[in-house]
Amino acid sequence: MDYARLVDEYYRCLDAHEYETLNSVLHPEFVQHRPDRSFESRKAFVEFMATGRPNTETTHQIEAVLESAASLAAHGRLLNSEGEQLFEFIDVFRFDDGQILAVDTFS
Repeated sequence: MDYARLVDEYYRCLDAHEYETLNSVLHPEFVQHRPDRSFESRKAFVEFMATGRPNTETTHQIEAVLESAASLAAHGRLLNSEGEQLFEFIDVFRFDDGQILAVDTFS
């Protein structure tokens, strides 16, 4: 499985507002943990990304990717619609059955 390609698709879907496709790359038991909140289901995460984010006009700019046999970490910057940096992040992805099972976000 090409995890880097799967992670690229994850960020592309977030930036392009393609939530049906995003849903398809996430495992049914998907969870995300981040400093400000956690999402304990795929449905809750996708719904928040579609309707709950305070700023939907953003772009994820990935600076580095580190991959192991079981996980992948992406270091990047979140940019607003003017290209200004909002914050830096590290997302640590875990996978199962060709989908993203979990993301731990550090910012």
